Amino acid sequence: MQNYGRYPIALDKGAGALVWDTAGKQYIDCVAGIAVNNVGHCHPQVVNAIQEQAGKLIHVSNLYYTDVQADLAEKLSQITGMDRLFFCNSGTEAIEAAMKLARAHSGKKNFVATEGSFHGRTMGALAVTSKEAYRKPFEPLPGRVDFVSYDNADAIADAIDSDTAAVIVEPIQGEGGVNVPTSNYLKEVREICDETDTLLIFDEVQTGFGRTGKWFCKDYFNVTPDIMTMAKALGGGFPMGAIASREGIVFQKGQHAATFGGGPLACAAALASINAIEKEGLVERSRIMGEYFVKKLEGLNREDFLEIRGKGLMMGVHVKDSCAEMVTEGLERGVLLNCTAGNILRMVPPLVITEEQVDSVVDIIGNL
Repeated sequence: MQNYGRYPIALDKGAGALVWDTAGKQYIDCVAGIAVNNVGHCHPQVVNAIQEQAGKLIHVSNLYYTDVQADLAEKLSQITGMDRLFFCNSGTEAIEAAMKLARAHSGKKNFVATEGSFHGRTMGALAVTSKEAYRKPFEPLPGRVDFVSYDNADAIADAIDSDTAAVIVEPIQGEGGVNVPTSNYLKEVREICDETDTLLIFDEVQTGFGRTGKWFCKDYFNVTPDIMTMAKALGGGFPMGAIASREGIVFQKGQHAATFGGGPLACAAALASINAIEKEGLVERSRIMGEYFVKKLEGLNREDFLEIRGKGLMMGVHVKDSCAEMVTEGLERGVLLNCTAGNILRMVPPLVITEEQVDSVVDIIGNL
């Protein structure tokens, strides 16, 4: 089905922040599978973990325990600072699980989400995604969702009513244009949710695992949600999603499940990826390289660059006109870029990208 807008290259292999197409042409990857390959392409530790696990056990049902799943749950609890985990296979599945958990725990039905949000393509996740072009062909969508302006805590307070199960928000909006909120926004939303007995869901699918220069973007704001979604970089390139929740906010037996959720291969890949991030100091590296990248971009002094924003290696360049042509020209010159929200050049490279590679990318962008 021709539902993807693909570029006319076929990628064949990758290593670190580089990929090669089937013709042998090399590209510096500033897309990273859309913020998935945080540890780089084919990280040896992740590859070895998948290979070793595949030789032992590929799949069993969640009717049984596996050590590798328990080890990952313990590790994620440690780095998220949260108590309970549920494993699934993707970001949109994580959002679905979070929404179901919010309804099951609260006994309420409705949600408050933000304009510019993107939470996934399945029906529940789509219901809390604001973009009309994504939503309209599939309406009516489940439940009532009130959309309010992003970075406006008062608007959230006004939208919450007695049947609001949860507020769902991205600590930094990705698809919406790499929108970074003001420093007090998430704290104010947390306080509002506490005062109104409303659950708070953070969507950290894109911002997690060092992408912004912290393990999770919530750590910049010292705010803990009731439920947090994860995916993308969790599996080091292997498909995996999860939600974390506070103690007491849990599914009861039979309320939710996923046949492949938390399977041995996915858990082995995720553990290896997290260990690589720790061992190589990639969280701090993301912060440092992000600052370096932004300074280099600012040094271009391009009049059509209206704003450069983001945190860590999650960056958005607001350009005067559409950035679609820049992506196409960048591809021809050997760099993979992404255009989102029409005129936001989004860059989310692997956290292992080098200064030399950043310099090359900026030189290419400067001549687009």
